[in-house]
Amino acid sequence: MKNKNIDKADFIYFKKIEARWGDMDGLRHINNAKYLTFLESARLEYLSTLGIDINRWDSKESVILASMKIDYHKQSSYPNIYEIGCKISRIGNKSFDIFNAIFESSGNSLVLTGTFTIVCFDYHLQKTISVPDSIKNAYRPA
Repeated sequence: MKNKNIDKADFIYFKKIEARWGDMDGLRHINNAKYLTFLESARLEYLSTLGIDINRWDSKESVILASMKIDYHKQSSYPNIYEIGCKISRIGNKSFDIFNAIFESSGNSLVLTGTFTIVCFDYHLQKTISVPDSIKNAYRPA
């Protein structure tokens, strides 16, 4: 997706996160690593709504993060409230992608986009497994 075509309407799941003063770096904008933490919180909550147990120590089958690609579109600073959109953007046999966008709540400016490749994994057998139906059912091709 090209960033000029990304809109809040592209997402059905959102998580709001409020920036803290300590999220800024020495240049007085939100530190790039803090955004990864924001995205992780949104991703884990989103997976939970899709029936994926993220507490791998309690369950046999779960998921594991395989890769991530982040594109920063603009600087942002404290104070701010962000709306993080999540959606399944690709389905494979044993993996899928979650596409995220972080928008500033005021003005709806696009701050960053990210794609996370998630692998379905059996932690007891230490091997990949098929993508569950709950994820397949959440996929809406563009």
